[in-house]
Amino acid sequence: MSRSAAEHESHPGHGSVEQFRAIAELHGDIAWIVDCVSGLPVYLSPSAAAISGYDLDDVRAEFAGGTSGGPLASVCAGLPERLRRFTAGDRSRERVVRQFELRLADGRTLPVEVSSTILVNAHGVAASVVGVVRDVSAAREQAARQRKFTSMLNHEFRTPLSTIDGAIQRLESGASAVDEPTRQRYRKIQAAVDRLIGIMDEYLSPERMAEAGASKPADSASPAVLLEEAAAMVRAAGREVVVELGHLPVSLRCQPSGLRMALKVLVDNALQYSPAAAPLVLTGMQADGGTVFQLRDAGLGVPEAELETIFGKRYRGSNALGAGSGLGLYMAKSVIEVHGGNISARNVAPAGAEFRIWLPAQSGTGKSVAS
Repeated sequence: MSRSAAEHESHPGHGSVEQFRAIAELHGDIAWIVDCVSGLPVYLSPSAAAISGYDLDDVRAEFAGGTSGGPLASVCAGLPERLRRFTAGDRSRERVVRQFELRLADGRTLPVEVSSTILVNAHGVAASVVGVVRDVSAAREQAARQRKFTSMLNHEFRTPLSTIDGAIQRLESGASAVDEPTRQRYRKIQAAVDRLIGIMDEYLSPERMAEAGASKPADSASPAVLLEEAAAMVRAAGREVVVELGHLPVSLRCQPSGLRMALKVLVDNALQYSPAAAPLVLTGMQADGGTVFQLRDAGLGVPEAELETIFGKRYRGSNALGAGSGLGLYMAKSVIEVHGGNISARNVAPAGAEFRIWLPAQSGTGKSVAS
């Protein structure tokens, strides 16, 4: 280290540099200094070899040889352009903080945070760039544990709330036969569920943990758009599809990604079991006090004895083709039931099966449904 210190004695900003070295080495982080005149590193703290496996000679050899992928190259990435902008008057580049994966000598990578500052001489000219490389793996692991714990809490609370939500929506859809006090109780229960789920979205959602102040995930979608997206999946597979749109609500309160997944399962099944020359028929309409999505194919249909069991967990029909987990229809059924709806299948003439999704009528948006 005496050589690097001696080399740096002749350059401006020496007092500030020495103070930086003394402070940085107290914390055991990797401290480094690059001379702005030569563009070469002139100092690397002793902890660099212990943490990264590289010493000052390794780094200087990299810079001198113009190697872009050598040891610690990412630490000083973009430095020439940064100095050019700083000299041109862009003071926003005086201090920079970045995070990335640092490649170590043994081939492993280490998540680090690099903070660096440009030091100027008495004439205001950039003399040195000093920086610190900090290991942030422990902080990332702690953040991951917090996200996992929060996700667990979110799931444990959201699942029973979604069950209550689905039940109350079913009751509301048939509320015409009950008295006004009962309907008011339904509304109070629904409002309480919405409020609790809103609190979880605000404080316990993965999105909230990942980015404070992030916008809430979408809690509604256009039924017509969902059907068109399903039709696009069919066309992307090189198959023909007919879309029949009846009267549909402009918006449906739901978790859009969940409904997209359920429709994708039905589309994938229809593509697998229907003749390539036969078009699929996608229908959307309002019926039975709710919104209905239907997908009809022209395949062999579902064995009559299995129409009630094909939505079971890990159940595969007796006429199943190829490999599969038996989870697709089960997952689709779970998503639809969380939304307070139901999914069913029947065979149609002259050939094929029709899968039907029914979702209760809803007014407005209010919350995200459970994942």
